[in-house]
Amino acid sequence: MKTDTHDLTERPALQRTLSNRHIQLMAMGGAIGTGLFMGSGKIIALSGTSIILIYMIIGLFVYFVMRAMGELLLSNLNFKSFADFAGAYLGPRAAFFLGWSYWLSWSVAVVGDAVVVGGFFQYWFPDVPAWIPAIGMMFTLFALNVLTVRLFGEVEFWFAIIKIIAVVTLIGVSAVLIGSSFVSPTGVTASLTHLLDKQAAFPNGLFGFFAGFQMAIFSFAGTELIGTAAAETKSPEKTLPKAINSIPLRIILFYVLALACIIAVTSWQQVSANKSPFVELFLIAGFPAAAGIVNFVVLTSAASSANSGVFSSSRMLFGLADLGNAPRIFKRLSKNSVPLTSLAFTTFLMLLGVLLLFIIPEVMTAFTIVSTVSAILVIFTWSTILASYIAYRKTRPDLHAQSRYKMPGGLPVAWLSLAFLAFVLCLLALRPDTRLALCVMPAWFIWLAIAYQVTQFRNRPSASHVVRQPG
Repeated sequence: MKTDTHDLTERPALQRTLSNRHIQLMAMGGAIGTGLFMGSGKIIALSGTSIILIYMIIGLFVYFVMRAMGELLLSNLNFKSFADFAGAYLGPRAAFFLGWSYWLSWSVAVVGDAVVVGGFFQYWFPDVPAWIPAIGMMFTLFALNVLTVRLFGEVEFWFAIIKIIAVVTLIGVSAVLIGSSFVSPTGVTASLTHLLDKQAAFPNGLFGFFAGFQMAIFSFAGTELIGTAAAETKSPEKTLPKAINSIPLRIILFYVLALACIIAVTSWQQVSANKSPFVELFLIAGFPAAAGIVNFVVLTSAASSANSGVFSSSRMLFGLADLGNAPRIFKRLSKNSVPLTSLAFTTFLMLLGVLLLFIIPEVMTAFTIVSTVSAILVIFTWSTILASYIAYRKTRPDLHAQSRYKMPGGLPVAWLSLAFLAFVLCLLALRPDTRLALCVMPAWFIWLAIAYQVTQFRNRPSASHVVRQPG
């Protein structure tokens, strides 16, 4: 008797070709984002040394969100993305909203990364318009993602190594400068006392402290990428816990120590709000050649973040199509199991977004706008993950009891994390440059509500297609 495999082969499937080293380095690379390299200068200017406290607070709650995500994903290995478990525990509407919002958040983040790449490129070629290298990067990333999933993993692996070496080198150089009491050309002596300066803790009061949360949230965007990549991981039950459990150590190393070193060497008054403090540290220290190297590293960091965004958004669009929440054409896979149509469509929209550079030539202004939009969508994504966890605990206590990777603190911590994210969302109303995005974003969710109703109507089987059973 012949087995009919037509239904099995017809359904497209992503391949589990990412290994443990890919996932671990992607998780580490995701922790070192464009927000850290580019946006931390603005946060230091606003919040002074309290930036360290900001990153530690946000990092703690991000860890809780990732633990909730980890327990959900490992409770059912058929879950391929956030949209899957949101649909299972919150309903199809939540899956629709989450999938499309996460897709948009990465699409917008990639535009922000492209803006930053254009800005860093002008460090060497100030006369070249920023949009030229930005568009060049987009075409390069599209070509890389077209080939194979494993190639994406390899590219991210090496990008992550470059970023890790850069941060570790910065910490090492800073330690030498602090130990030797190095005096910069501006007359600032490298010393840990800059971290203890009372005036530097809250230079703009609580207003400046709270305003720093917006850019810091964007710095952590991408941490949840390990959840999106779970569908293409060989052993998610082993690799996911390892990647998530190392988040606290990564936050201490890549955020707390790196930013503490920058402030100790340069003092917060010397940090420019419109430039990368990582590059400025070496310029202030009198090492222009090293500053050029760091500028290249920061540029590759932005390209790495954009690469993750292109990968993640195209996979999310594929998942939406697989659930019937996007046109079927986005379900098509290439011979290499790459969602080519989703990738091409998403990249095209990102290229349109890069046109923002024509409208807003100031790099930091454009970056602030797109990073705020992305931050709002990231907050929505994390909140939905927590809401899914709460629903999962109520409806499937049996799965929670069997789980070998339980979220620490359980339901009380999940509710506390939700309250914190709501608080951060309210903080976006404090500044005009972030308030604009906060006022515009409700239009996106109104549009999603309309689109969901239209999708439901189209997916509803008509009477003519109902198969009548013989009576």
